[in-house]
Amino acid sequence: MKGHLSVDTPAAAPAGLVWDAFRGVELARYLNELLGDVIGRAEVVEGDGGVGTVVKVTFAPGTPGPGYWKEIFRIMDDEKRVKAADVIEGGLIELGFDQYRVRFEVIEKDAESSIIRSTIEYELEDSKKELASLVSTEAVETLAERVGKYLAEKNSTPKNL
Repeated sequence: MKGHLSVDTPAAAPAGLVWDAFRGVELARYLNELLGDVIGRAEVVEGDGGVGTVVKVTFAPGTPGPGYWKEIFRIMDDEKRVKAADVIEGGLIELGFDQYRVRFEVIEKDAESSIIRSTIEYELEDSKKELASLVSTEAVETLAERVGKYLAEKNSTPKNL
């Protein structure tokens, strides 16, 4: 069984600025600074932020399910502003998923705003299809909202009255 969930989050910041935050390992820094107490902590295990980089995310205490996951960056497309990482250890893989991919795409809306499309793609055996109910975009949506808000505030300049 294959499935996916997707959510679009508006960001009041230019697509290039948002992509710089989401590409590579910058997103781990933002997760730690803005959401460490809500989602957890991320650390780079191996790599420089390109394809093949491995990041370990340790979830905040009280988060249901396995306490961590390791992901490997599989896609990093600067032209299309797409990043995808596959969970290779822990997380829902530990509970029986065959594949679990987190994908971010930054879409330019206009010169000063963009959309962060967060997608969870998964695969599991038909005999385990009840596990699909565990898939949620809540964490990636929260991450996109907080990073988008932070970048919008950072990018705004005071107007002279």
